[in-house]
Amino acid sequence: MRNIVLAQSVQKILQYAGNKVKIVNINNDRGIHICKSMLAYKKFGNNKTPQTEKIKSDHFVGDFYVKFALAEKEDPSLQKEAQELLLKWESGDKRTMTIWKKMNTWALNGFNKTYKKFNLKIDKQYYESTLYKNGREIIQNQFKKGIVKRKDDGALYIDLSEKGLGEKILLRADGTSIYITQDIFLALERKKEFNFDRMLYVVANEQEHHFKALFEILKRFGYSWADKLEHLSYGLVLLESGRMKSREGTVVDADDLISELESLARKELDRRYPDLSAKEKVDRASKIAMSALRYHFLKIDRGKDTLFKPEESISFEGNTGPYLLYTYARAKSILRRAKYKKSSFKIPELSHEEKRLVVLLSKFPEELKKAYDALAPNIIANYAYQISQNFNEYYHKNKIIGSDKEEFCLVLVDAFSQVLKNSLNLLGIEVLEQM
Repeated sequence: MRNIVLAQSVQKILQYAGNKVKIVNINNDRGIHICKSMLAYKKFGNNKTPQTEKIKSDHFVGDFYVKFALAEKEDPSLQKEAQELLLKWESGDKRTMTIWKKMNTWALNGFNKTYKKFNLKIDKQYYESTLYKNGREIIQNQFKKGIVKRKDDGALYIDLSEKGLGEKILLRADGTSIYITQDIFLALERKKEFNFDRMLYVVANEQEHHFKALFEILKRFGYSWADKLEHLSYGLVLLESGRMKSREGTVVDADDLISELESLARKELDRRYPDLSAKEKVDRASKIAMSALRYHFLKIDRGKDTLFKPEESISFEGNTGPYLLYTYARAKSILRRAKYKKSSFKIPELSHEEKRLVVLLSKFPEELKKAYDALAPNIIANYAYQISQNFNEYYHKNKIIGSDKEEFCLVLVDAFSQVLKNSLNLLGIEVLEQM
């Protein structure tokens, strides 16, 4: 979720500044982790399906990954069986391919349902299963040029020690490729396909060394555009109990978390607005839940790990997404009650709160520029919170409707609502005209 939310916000910030942005995605749809799920399904699945079990299809596949880990503790020989299954997959064994296609379809269909909740539109999908053999020729050609060296066991490598990155194996001794081989090939493919000016890899900070090595290798291979590649690194998401681990089943599924947030939002709406229609309550709860989730991940420096607490994130008070939605709705409510129409006005004597709010609102372009330069949505998030706090202080200390400078006050409220809406849009947060 942090990956999606960060990428979408950076996309919006880049687009706002006039860039054309494409979102591409690579699916890890092969390898030992896939074979572990497949083996567990073969042993314990009993021809069950997501439909028979009434469970979301990617959760169904994930459950078998956990089942394998539990079974392996009792029977360590299962690891060898999983390796054998991987060899069968690589040789194109028909039975193995059939179960692989079935489980991959379940997993990917489930992912797509979750992507819809985030309104994530992916322009191009890549699949490791169709790419993993590619890149060998590139490495062999660089070996012929003397840029890549051969180890005693036959493996091909490049020495990046002078950059503090050590030696990097590019092809195993048996000639098979590894992630870096595939990533070299994929970078070339994307350049050919999109002819990008800049490419951002949105991947957690665990892979910082990998991307430093990848970019350096591409430079040494003579690709002048390699300095246009950037790793948009971000920290991990932790539970209160510690780090999440897929094989131990200690993950929190995106769908379950969104459902929990929607449920918390509905309870709050029940308390505040008991007369709201059921349909309106569902719509508002969905937008409030997504604002809570997006804002929580985006208000923090992307390089830092974050501890997600659903109850805190959904609060209508404090530094949260729902607080910002509530403040926006308050501003729009004032404008509706005053039947506001834009008109000319004289600038009156301003109160301290009004002066401060005017100055803050004028800083939007400056804050946007900082966020653009640093690819840092937290700058926009923090700005949105700051102007909201100042607006609420202004609202509590100053009369607006019926004051002797009502025209100016309403223009200020309108300006605030527009700047806050722009800021929230850049975070991927949809506003509510009424809370």
